[in-house]
Formats: sequence, C-alpha cells, structure tokens
Amino acid sequence: MRVTSKGQVTIPKKVRKTLGIGPKSEVDFVEEDGRVYLVKKSKENPYKSLLGSATIKMTTDEIMALTRGEK
Repeated sequence: MRVTSKGQVTIPKKVRKTLGIGPKSEVDFVEEDGRVYLVKKSKENPYKSLLGSATIKMTTDEIMALTRGEK
C-alpha cells in the first residue's frame, strides 16, 4: 500500500467491513512497540454502563456538601 503525497492511504475494503468503518467514521492510529494500529473511535459514552448503578440516594446538595467537606 502506498502513501500519497498528502500522507493518505486507502483502508482496504475488508478492513473497513471488519471494523465497521464507513463514511464519517472516526479512526485513530495507535503506536505500540514500533507498530502502528488503526482503531475505530467509539462514539458510545464510556460511562453508559454505570448509569443507574448508584446505591446511595443523596441529593445534589448533600453530595456537594460531602465533597466540600461541609458538615
């Protein structure tokens, strides 16, 4: 695969299909041990799995007081 004068390469169709990369997808390049990997950026909220998992019911004012060290 060749790099263009603008530093561009074409991602092979098989790789695009495997990673689910389409128009307007965002990708990143990760360097590790002298190798470069192409990874698809996730648009999912990394905290989504934590939503609704709190077990202590506190108001926002109570939480703020606690974090500020107020009694």
